[in-house]
Amino acid sequence: QVQLVESGGGLVQAGGSLRLSCAASGGTFSRYVMGWFRQASGKEREFVGGISWSGGNKYYPDSVKGRFTISRDNAKNLVYLQMNSLKPEDTAVYYCAATSRWISSMEYEYDSWGQGTQVTVSS
Repeated sequence: QVQLVESGGGLVQAGGSLRLSCAASGGTFSRYVMGWFRQASGKEREFVGGISWSGGNKYYPDSVKGRFTISRDNAKNLVYLQMNSLKPEDTAVYYCAATSRWISSMEYEYDSWGQGTQVTVSS
């Protein structure tokens, strides 16, 4: 399985932006569909987007559509989550995940997970 490490979290004011990165190792990165999830304190983990092997297909839930953008660089084994127009309700631990299947909003479809990075949006 591929190993994943997220970075780029932090504290930002509402309306600001952050870019999260997820570095993959130990596998053929280009063979994995990648997803981003988040988990706010006391809440269930939520899907915030996914990207296909080549990057040609992307899916976002309505909660982040138009504000969040996923991209990947297969040459560098990196996947990114660009977050704009951040809101206090975006505060959560953000996780990247990998699957050898297709993009899914369901956690159980993903085989590998990072440790998460905290994003805090102040009002």
